[in-house]
Order: sequence, then structure tokens, then C-alpha cells
Amino acid sequence: MNLHITKDEINRLPMKQYEGPIHLIQTSEDAERAAGKLKQETLLGFDTETRPTFRVGEYYQPSLLQLATGTEVFLFQIKLTGLTQGLCKILSSPDIIKTGVSIRADVSELRKLTAFEPAGFVELAEHAKKAHIKNLGLRGLAALLLGFRVSKREQTSNWAKNELTESQLRYAATDAWLGREIYLHMDGLGLIKN
Repeated sequence: MNLHITKDEINRLPMKQYEGPIHLIQTSEDAERAAGKLKQETLLGFDTETRPTFRVGEYYQPSLLQLATGTEVFLFQIKLTGLTQGLCKILSSPDIIKTGVSIRADVSELRKLTAFEPAGFVELAEHAKKAHIKNLGLRGLAALLLGFRVSKREQTSNWAKNELTESQLRYAATDAWLGREIYLHMDGLGLIKN
């Protein structure tokens, strides 16, 4: 297995994004309903989006929590919904794997909003590192393991807006979906070690 892919090689790959159903959740009632559905899952792609900072000392709380199942992605506008009891139960459940890249900081920021005891999180970069893979970011892992590249165009967009664009929704859903897809691929290769 190839353990590294260059930026040039990534740029030559076809572009792909998540194409399935996206549910934008904007009320705490809808968040609890979605959490009720999500607690049936055993594996979720996980990510958050936060409004970027451009000045020293500037700070913003996470605006969006993304959770992907095998068939749909839920985007919780947590500045509107809050981190509900149902969502905290999912984030605390050892029986539901939540997986992605650079998730430690995301979890830490979410815990500043509402206290919960995180469990069931799998950091893909740690498993990739143990397998001597050099590309540890989401984009690099997607290119190396799944054979396509993803757009990072919306990465520094304003995630704190109440009205998100279709492009932002697709970007956010893609990041969570990729966490799940990469986990499944790595697990299939025997690279997810407990």
C-alpha cells in the first residue's frame, strides 16, 4: 500500500463530495428528534465547523456539529439548537463510534458549551500514523485511501451565519461523511487497532 501522496498527485485526482440527503437542524426540538434517530447507529462520521478567526485573541464557539450515518448527514446549528441532552448522550456513548480527523480539539470546544463525558471517539490520524501513513489530514487520507479529492473552498467561510449556503452545507456534510468512509476503508484494511 502506498503510504504517501503528494499535493500534485492529489490535485490530479477527480473531485468528489457527499451527494446524499442533508438535514439542517435549527431547533432544539428537531435536534432531540434527530438524536433519537442517531442513537440507533453504531458508527457516525463526526466533525464541527467554527467561524474562523483572523485576529489575535479572537474566539468563536463551534457553530455546526456534523454527524453522518451510512445514508444521511445531520448538520446541527448548535448556536441555535444548543448541545441538547440527546446529542450529549450520543457524544458520551461508548457504543456509538464517532470518527474523524483532529477531533480532540472539536470535542474540547463542544464541552465548553455543555459538559459531557466523551466516549467512543476514534481519531483517524492516530491510526494512520501507526500504519506509517504520511498524509494525516482529512483531504490527504481521502485522496490516498479513497482515490478522490475534496474541495476546501468553504473551510474559512462564516459558519456562524443563520443562513448557510448550499455550498457550505455540502462542504460540512462531506467532511463528516468522509470521516465515516475513511474509517470503514481503514478498518477493512485492518488499520483500526484498539
